Amino acid sequence: MAMEVTAPVPRAVPTQTAALVPLLGLLWGFNWVAVRICLTEIPPWTLRAAGFAAGTLALYAYLRVRGKSLEVPRRHWLRLVVVGLLSITFYNLLSAFAQLSASTTRSSVLSYTMPIWAVIFARIVVGERVDRRRALGLGLGIAGLLSLGWPILAAGEFSIGLVWAILSGVSWAAGSVVLKRYPIDAGALTIAWWQLMLAVPVTTAGMLVFEGVPELRPLQTATIWAFIYHAILAQAVATTLWFTILEALPTGIASIGSLLVPAVGVLGATAFLGERPTTGDLLGLAFIVAASAVVLVRLPPERRT
Repeated sequence: MAMEVTAPVPRAVPTQTAALVPLLGLLWGFNWVAVRICLTEIPPWTLRAAGFAAGTLALYAYLRVRGKSLEVPRRHWLRLVVVGLLSITFYNLLSAFAQLSASTTRSSVLSYTMPIWAVIFARIVVGERVDRRRALGLGLGIAGLLSLGWPILAAGEFSIGLVWAILSGVSWAAGSVVLKRYPIDAGALTIAWWQLMLAVPVTTAGMLVFEGVPELRPLQTATIWAFIYHAILAQAVATTLWFTILEALPTGIASIGSLLVPAVGVLGATAFLGERPTTGDLLGLAFIVAASAVVLVRLPPERRT
Protein backbone atom coordinates (compact mmCIF):
# COMPACT_ATOMS: atom_id res chain seq x y z
CA MET A 1 0.00 0.00 0.00
CA ALA A 2 1.27 3.48 -0.76
CA MET A 3 1.96 5.44 2.40
CA GLU A 4 0.59 8.68 1.01
CA VAL A 5 -0.93 9.29 -2.36
CA THR A 6 -1.57 12.41 -4.36
CA ALA A 7 -4.03 12.36 -7.19
CA PRO A 8 -2.47 14.02 -10.23
CA VAL A 9 -4.24 16.36 -12.59
CA PRO A 10 -7.38 14.48 -13.68
CA ARG A 11 -6.95 12.34 -16.75
CA ALA A 12 -9.10 9.88 -18.58
CA VAL A 13 -9.65 6.77 -16.47
CA PRO A 14 -10.31 3.49 -18.30
CA THR A 15 -13.77 2.37 -17.21
CA GLN A 16 -12.86 -1.33 -17.10
CA THR A 17 -9.77 -0.69 -14.99
CA ALA A 18 -11.63 1.64 -12.62
CA ALA A 19 -14.16 -1.15 -12.04
CA LEU A 20 -11.31 -3.27 -10.64
CA VAL A 21 -10.89 -0.89 -7.67
CA PRO A 22 -13.98 -2.03 -5.71
CA LEU A 23 -13.20 -5.61 -6.75
CA LEU A 24 -9.84 -5.31 -5.02
CA GLY A 25 -11.54 -4.10 -1.85
CA LEU A 26 -13.89 -7.07 -1.95
CA LEU A 27 -11.11 -9.62 -2.52
CA TRP A 28 -8.94 -8.37 0.33
CA GLY A 29 -11.90 -7.67 2.60
CA PHE A 30 -13.43 -11.14 2.33
CA ASN A 31 -9.97 -12.63 2.80
CA TRP A 32 -10.36 -11.87 6.51
CA VAL A 33 -13.36 -14.20 6.54
CA ALA A 34 -11.53 -16.85 4.49
CA VAL A 35 -8.53 -16.83 6.83
CA ARG A 36 -10.77 -17.13 9.89
CA ILE A 37 -12.49 -20.18 8.38
CA CYS A 38 -9.14 -21.75 7.46
CA LEU A 39 -7.82 -21.28 10.99
CA THR A 40 -10.53 -23.55 12.36
CA GLU A 41 -8.65 -26.52 10.86
CA ILE A 42 -5.28 -25.27 9.62
CA PRO A 43 -2.64 -23.96 12.09
CA PRO A 44 -1.45 -20.37 11.39
CA TRP A 45 2.12 -21.15 10.31
CA THR A 46 0.94 -23.92 7.98
CA LEU A 47 -1.79 -21.71 6.55
CA ARG A 48 0.60 -18.90 5.74
CA ALA A 49 3.32 -21.20 4.35
CA ALA A 50 0.88 -22.98 2.03
CA GLY A 51 -0.86 -19.75 1.06
CA PHE A 52 2.39 -17.97 0.19
CA ALA A 53 3.65 -20.96 -1.79
CA ALA A 54 0.48 -21.18 -3.87
CA GLY A 55 0.32 -17.41 -4.33
CA THR A 56 3.97 -17.25 -5.38
CA LEU A 57 3.50 -19.92 -8.05
CA ALA A 58 0.39 -18.24 -9.45
CA LEU A 59 2.04 -14.82 -9.61
CA TYR A 60 5.18 -16.33 -11.15
CA ALA A 61 3.09 -17.80 -13.97
CA TYR A 62 1.47 -14.40 -14.54
CA LEU A 63 4.83 -12.63 -14.66
CA ARG A 64 6.20 -15.12 -17.17
CA VAL A 65 3.15 -14.76 -19.39
CA ARG A 66 3.63 -10.98 -19.38
CA GLY A 67 7.37 -11.34 -20.00
CA LYS A 68 8.36 -9.44 -16.84
CA SER A 69 11.89 -9.65 -15.48
CA LEU A 70 12.46 -10.97 -11.96
CA GLU A 71 15.86 -9.32 -11.59
CA VAL A 72 16.58 -6.97 -8.69
CA PRO A 73 19.94 -5.15 -8.38
CA ARG A 74 22.21 -6.89 -5.90
CA ARG A 75 22.76 -3.65 -4.01
CA HIS A 76 19.01 -3.59 -3.24
CA TRP A 77 18.68 -7.16 -1.96
CA LEU A 78 18.91 -6.19 1.72
CA ARG A 79 16.20 -3.54 1.48
CA LEU A 80 14.03 -5.97 -0.50
CA VAL A 81 14.34 -8.56 2.30
CA VAL A 82 13.56 -6.00 5.02
CA VAL A 83 10.54 -4.59 3.19
CA GLY A 84 9.26 -8.06 2.31
CA LEU A 85 9.52 -9.32 5.89
CA LEU A 86 7.77 -6.28 7.34
CA SER A 87 5.07 -5.66 4.71
CA ILE A 88 4.19 -9.25 3.79
CA THR A 89 5.60 -11.94 6.11
CA PHE A 90 5.21 -10.35 9.55
CA TYR A 91 1.99 -8.56 8.61
CA ASN A 92 0.29 -11.76 7.48
CA LEU A 93 1.54 -13.82 10.41
CA LEU A 94 0.50 -11.24 12.99
CA SER A 95 -2.94 -10.79 11.42
CA ALA A 96 -3.47 -14.58 11.45
CA PHE A 97 -2.52 -14.87 15.12
CA ALA A 98 -4.78 -11.89 15.86
CA GLN A 99 -7.79 -13.79 14.54
CA LEU A 100 -7.04 -16.78 16.77
CA SER A 101 -7.83 -14.81 19.93
CA ALA A 102 -9.84 -11.79 18.76
CA SER A 103 -12.85 -11.30 16.52
CA THR A 104 -12.35 -10.89 12.79
CA THR A 105 -14.21 -7.58 13.02
CA ARG A 106 -11.79 -6.02 15.49
CA SER A 107 -8.72 -7.61 13.92
CA SER A 108 -9.49 -6.25 10.45
CA VAL A 109 -10.20 -2.75 11.72
CA LEU A 110 -7.14 -2.53 13.97
CA SER A 111 -4.88 -3.93 11.25
CA TYR A 112 -5.88 -1.08 8.97
CA THR A 113 -4.49 1.53 11.33
CA MET A 114 -1.43 1.17 9.09
CA PRO A 115 -1.59 4.70 7.57
CA ILE A 116 -1.68 6.21 11.06
CA TRP A 117 1.56 4.49 12.11
CA ALA A 118 3.06 5.33 8.73
CA VAL A 119 2.64 9.05 9.44
CA ILE A 120 4.50 8.65 12.75
CA PHE A 121 7.31 6.53 11.26
CA ALA A 122 7.69 8.86 8.28
CA ARG A 123 8.18 11.78 10.64
CA ILE A 124 10.91 9.89 12.54
CA VAL A 125 12.66 8.07 9.67
CA VAL A 126 12.08 10.20 6.59
CA GLY A 127 11.61 13.56 8.31
CA GLU A 128 8.22 14.25 6.73
CA ARG A 129 6.36 17.18 8.27
CA VAL A 130 3.10 16.42 10.08
CA ASP A 131 0.87 18.96 8.38
CA ARG A 132 -2.78 19.68 9.19
CA ARG A 133 -4.04 16.84 7.02
CA ARG A 134 -1.77 14.26 8.64
CA ALA A 135 -2.57 15.66 12.10
CA LEU A 136 -6.28 15.27 11.35
CA GLY A 137 -5.66 11.69 10.25
CA LEU A 138 -3.78 10.96 13.48
CA GLY A 139 -6.60 12.49 15.52
CA LEU A 140 -9.23 10.40 13.75
CA GLY A 141 -7.08 7.30 14.16
CA ILE A 142 -6.69 7.87 17.89
CA ALA A 143 -10.45 8.38 18.16
CA GLY A 144 -10.93 5.07 16.35
CA LEU A 145 -8.58 3.23 18.70
CA LEU A 146 -10.34 4.72 21.73
CA SER A 147 -13.76 3.81 20.33
CA LEU A 148 -12.63 0.23 19.89
CA GLY A 149 -10.42 -0.15 22.92
CA TRP A 150 -12.14 1.65 25.76
CA PRO A 151 -15.34 -0.48 25.83
CA ILE A 152 -13.21 -3.66 25.58
CA LEU A 153 -11.00 -2.62 28.51
CA ALA A 154 -14.00 -1.47 30.55
CA ALA A 155 -15.71 -4.83 30.05
CA GLY A 156 -12.54 -6.79 30.82
CA GLU A 157 -12.53 -8.37 27.35
CA PHE A 158 -8.98 -7.45 26.36
CA SER A 159 -7.08 -10.20 24.49
CA ILE A 160 -3.59 -10.59 23.08
CA GLY A 161 -5.18 -10.83 19.63
CA LEU A 162 -5.85 -7.10 19.71
CA VAL A 163 -2.12 -6.48 20.26
CA TRP A 164 -1.23 -8.74 17.31
CA ALA A 165 -3.75 -6.86 15.13
CA ILE A 166 -2.24 -3.48 15.98
CA LEU A 167 1.29 -4.81 15.50
CA SER A 168 0.32 -6.10 12.06
CA GLY A 169 -0.56 -2.55 11.07
CA VAL A 170 2.68 -1.29 12.63
CA SER A 171 4.69 -3.85 10.63
CA TRP A 172 2.94 -2.95 7.39
CA ALA A 173 3.56 0.75 8.01
CA ALA A 174 7.23 0.17 8.84
CA GLY A 175 7.70 -1.71 5.57
CA SER A 176 6.10 1.13 3.63
CA VAL A 177 8.35 3.72 5.25
CA VAL A 178 11.49 1.64 4.62
CA LEU A 179 10.50 1.30 0.96
CA LYS A 180 9.98 5.05 0.71
CA ARG A 181 13.31 5.79 2.39
CA TYR A 182 15.18 3.10 0.39
CA PRO A 183 13.45 2.55 -2.98
CA ILE A 184 14.04 -0.69 -4.89
CA ASP A 185 15.08 -0.43 -8.52
CA ALA A 186 12.64 -2.94 -10.00
CA GLY A 187 9.12 -3.11 -11.37
CA ALA A 188 6.19 -3.17 -8.95
CA LEU A 189 5.11 -6.66 -9.98
CA THR A 190 8.66 -7.96 -9.57
CA ILE A 191 8.89 -6.49 -6.07
CA ALA A 192 5.52 -8.02 -5.19
CA TRP A 193 6.65 -11.47 -6.36
CA TRP A 194 9.88 -11.32 -4.39
CA GLN A 195 8.00 -10.23 -1.27
CA LEU A 196 5.73 -13.26 -1.53
CA MET A 197 8.65 -15.52 -2.42
CA LEU A 198 10.71 -14.40 0.59
CA ALA A 199 7.80 -15.23 2.88
CA VAL A 200 7.79 -18.90 1.79
CA PRO A 201 11.04 -20.08 3.49
CA VAL A 202 10.36 -18.02 6.63
CA THR A 203 6.84 -19.35 7.14
CA THR A 204 7.88 -22.88 6.15
CA ALA A 205 10.66 -22.86 8.74
CA GLY A 206 8.23 -21.55 11.35
CA MET A 207 5.76 -24.27 10.44
CA LEU A 208 8.36 -27.03 10.86
CA VAL A 209 9.65 -25.64 14.16
CA PHE A 210 6.35 -24.77 15.85
CA GLU A 211 3.84 -27.10 14.17
CA GLY A 212 5.85 -29.88 12.55
CA VAL A 213 5.20 -31.52 9.20
CA PRO A 214 1.53 -31.00 8.28
CA GLU A 215 -0.69 -34.04 8.65
CA LEU A 216 -2.61 -34.97 5.54
CA ARG A 217 -6.17 -35.30 6.73
CA PRO A 218 -9.58 -34.53 5.25
CA LEU A 219 -10.74 -30.94 5.60
CA GLN A 220 -14.24 -29.56 5.68
CA THR A 221 -15.50 -28.35 2.31
CA ALA A 222 -15.80 -24.81 3.63
CA THR A 223 -12.14 -24.85 4.72
CA ILE A 224 -10.98 -26.10 1.32
CA TRP A 225 -12.83 -23.35 -0.54
CA ALA A 226 -11.67 -20.76 1.97
CA PHE A 227 -8.04 -21.80 1.43
CA ILE A 228 -8.43 -21.67 -2.37
CA TYR A 229 -9.87 -18.18 -2.01
CA HIS A 230 -7.06 -17.10 0.32
CA ALA A 231 -4.16 -18.51 -1.70
CA ILE A 232 -5.31 -17.80 -5.24
CA LEU A 233 -7.70 -14.85 -5.10
CA ALA A 234 -6.42 -12.93 -2.07
CA GLN A 235 -2.69 -13.61 -2.40
CA ALA A 236 -1.89 -14.03 -6.11
CA VAL A 237 -4.81 -12.38 -7.91
CA ALA A 238 -5.39 -9.47 -5.53
CA THR A 239 -1.68 -8.64 -5.27
CA THR A 240 -1.39 -8.69 -9.07
CA LEU A 241 -4.61 -6.70 -9.34
CA TRP A 242 -3.29 -4.05 -6.97
CA PHE A 243 -0.16 -3.40 -9.01
CA THR A 244 -2.06 -3.63 -12.30
CA ILE A 245 -4.41 -0.91 -11.06
CA LEU A 246 -1.46 1.21 -9.93
CA GLU A 247 0.03 1.03 -13.43
CA ALA A 248 -3.19 2.22 -15.08
CA LEU A 249 -4.84 4.63 -12.63
CA PRO A 250 -3.85 7.59 -10.48
CA THR A 251 -2.65 6.22 -7.17
CA GLY A 252 -5.28 8.18 -5.25
CA ILE A 253 -8.07 6.35 -7.06
CA ALA A 254 -6.32 3.00 -6.69
CA SER A 255 -5.96 3.44 -2.94
CA ILE A 256 -9.73 3.65 -2.50
CA GLY A 257 -9.73 -0.12 -2.92
CA SER A 258 -7.64 -0.54 0.22
CA LEU A 259 -9.96 1.77 2.16
CA LEU A 260 -12.83 -0.61 1.46
CA VAL A 261 -11.08 -3.60 3.04
CA PRO A 262 -11.89 -3.15 6.76
CA ALA A 263 -15.50 -2.28 5.97
CA VAL A 264 -15.88 -5.39 3.79
CA GLY A 265 -14.13 -7.44 6.48
CA VAL A 266 -16.65 -6.31 9.10
CA LEU A 267 -19.63 -6.96 6.82
CA GLY A 268 -18.22 -10.36 5.86
CA ALA A 269 -17.65 -11.34 9.49
CA THR A 270 -21.25 -10.39 10.25
CA ALA A 271 -22.72 -12.26 7.30
CA PHE A 272 -20.59 -15.42 7.26
CA LEU A 273 -19.14 -15.79 10.76
CA GLY A 274 -22.13 -14.62 12.76
CA GLU A 275 -20.17 -11.86 14.53
CA ARG A 276 -22.17 -8.91 15.84
CA PRO A 277 -20.11 -5.69 15.88
CA THR A 278 -20.70 -3.48 18.90
CA THR A 279 -21.33 0.25 18.72
CA GLY A 280 -17.67 0.77 19.65
CA ASP A 281 -16.58 -1.51 16.80
CA LEU A 282 -18.63 0.44 14.27
CA LEU A 283 -17.45 3.81 15.57
CA GLY A 284 -13.86 2.59 15.48
CA LEU A 285 -14.36 1.38 11.91
CA ALA A 286 -15.76 4.75 10.84
CA PHE A 287 -12.98 6.75 12.48
CA ILE A 288 -10.15 4.53 11.21
CA VAL A 289 -11.43 4.40 7.62
CA ALA A 290 -11.80 8.19 7.74
CA ALA A 291 -8.25 8.50 9.13
CA SER A 292 -6.89 6.31 6.34
CA ALA A 293 -8.75 8.32 3.71
CA VAL A 294 -7.39 11.61 5.06
CA VAL A 295 -3.81 10.33 5.20
CA LEU A 296 -3.78 8.36 1.94
CA VAL A 297 -5.73 10.48 -0.51
CA ARG A 298 -4.77 14.06 -1.17
CA LEU A 299 -6.66 15.84 -3.90
CA PRO A 300 -4.76 18.17 -6.26
CA PRO A 301 -5.24 21.92 -5.89
CA GLU A 302 -7.94 23.39 -8.09
CA ARG A 303 -6.70 24.83 -11.36
CA ARG A 304 -7.59 28.40 -12.11
CA THR A 305 -8.90 29.09 -15.60
